[in-house]
Amino acid sequence: MSNQLLKSGIIVSAMTFLSRILGLVRDIVMVNILGAHWAADVFLVAQKIPNFLRRLFAEGAFSQAFIPILSEYQTSKEFEEVKKLVSETFGTLTIVLLIVAIVGVFASPVLVTLFGPGFIDEPQKFELASLLLKITFPYILFISLTAFCGSILNSLGRFAVPAFTPVLLNVSIISAAIIVSPSLEIQTAKAMAWGVFAAGIIQLLLQLPFLWREGYLVKPRWGWRSQGVQKILTLMGPALFGVSVGQINLLLDTVIASFLETGSLVWLYVSDRMLEFPLGMFGIAISTVILPSLSKQHTSNDSKQFNQTLNWALRLVCLIGIPAALGLFVMAEPIILTVFQHGKFQIIDAHLSSLSLKAYIIGLLGFMFIKVLATGFFSRQDTKTPVRIGIIAMVVNMIFNLILFYPLAHVGLALATSISALLNAALLFRALKRTKSFIPDANWWSWIAKLAGGNTVLLLFIYFAMDDITTWQEWAVSERVTHMSFLVVSCVVLYVLSMYLFGVRAKDLRHD
Repeated sequence: MSNQLLKSGIIVSAMTFLSRILGLVRDIVMVNILGAHWAADVFLVAQKIPNFLRRLFAEGAFSQAFIPILSEYQTSKEFEEVKKLVSETFGTLTIVLLIVAIVGVFASPVLVTLFGPGFIDEPQKFELASLLLKITFPYILFISLTAFCGSILNSLGRFAVPAFTPVLLNVSIISAAIIVSPSLEIQTAKAMAWGVFAAGIIQLLLQLPFLWREGYLVKPRWGWRSQGVQKILTLMGPALFGVSVGQINLLLDTVIASFLETGSLVWLYVSDRMLEFPLGMFGIAISTVILPSLSKQHTSNDSKQFNQTLNWALRLVCLIGIPAALGLFVMAEPIILTVFQHGKFQIIDAHLSSLSLKAYIIGLLGFMFIKVLATGFFSRQDTKTPVRIGIIAMVVNMIFNLILFYPLAHVGLALATSISALLNAALLFRALKRTKSFIPDANWWSWIAKLAGGNTVLLLFIYFAMDDITTWQEWAVSERVTHMSFLVVSCVVLYVLSMYLFGVRAKDLRHD
């Protein structure tokens, strides 16, 4: 299993990397066409509401509740019982989500009022936001069913297809944006909304042949009162606040940012997208591959292996997360200038986005730790502990939002989210240690020393190799890309070599 976990992690990271690259292309296209135009702010709100629900219900609460129960059935019951659970979950989920989607479409003005209150006094923004939300809201139905299918495949050790699926969303939005004239910002925003809708259908259809091949493509049936579905629902309730607290915090940022100056939502969005790059590639990828393993280890009462899996995952997060955080923090503005500063996205937009990116990066390791530590709880079918911690973190985030948004504007919102994430991770870590579900092994101190050495070398190289920001602003796109490519490749090579010199070997990355 040691090699299989690492191999699965590499597969998910590679697919996520492809998705994130296309996500960057999507964002580059969007900011080039729309810039910080008010239509961009409106589209981001209309996209963020169903996207928030997707992460909350599909990737967050549902997956974390469904996979442990499915793993339990796969370990202890006959295949027909497993298929019955899948069938009843499929049917119940479809009907519930269909109702939610219909209500969301008809209640779009109410949702815009709740999640974009700053648009109320601007009829043009409010009207467009309501229309775009009617188009994008059904996405929650399709993508949640996609996540359901992906969860089944993940439980079977099939990670590649679910990890590849988000690529289709980016391709769909990019295609929609390019087809429509770049000079018509409002029409482009509408086209991108239809791109989101189409992507949901395409993503779901992609999963079905693979489910059929594994024998899990079953006829959906209503099963609200069945034991398995009730158990999933019981775990889902608290899980809505557990691993998805970060998403709730980001949505609260959107609500407050709608009152700030035009462009604030775009600046936060750009910085959030850069944050999501390492978080998705590594934090989410690692938590995705360990959840089925942890669930089976818990069901088998293998506490030693369970603890070793968590130690392995956290060490891997530190190995990748720390240099990613340092590099993004120090090179925030050059990176955003290189990636986004084209077309209608101005130099001042890049500068303001870099400030909120730095604020988000402060919490990057916390965000990554949450993904892994929360998985440790959910695999044990414990959703009550993360919800208690999640509520504390969310309240802290809201308090700091109110304290910081006035003096620091959009940067204050990002900083509040990071503070909340670090607190959330710390409390999850302490709770796992208290229950002795996680006991740091003896290798941690030497691991920390090696990380300190390798990352010090990395920081010194960036300090001496990177040009000043004025030079980056004056360079043409080709010059920025050339220099940034050199910096990134050099940083990766130097970090790998320095970690090797400090004693890290390939065997240290395997899960014993």
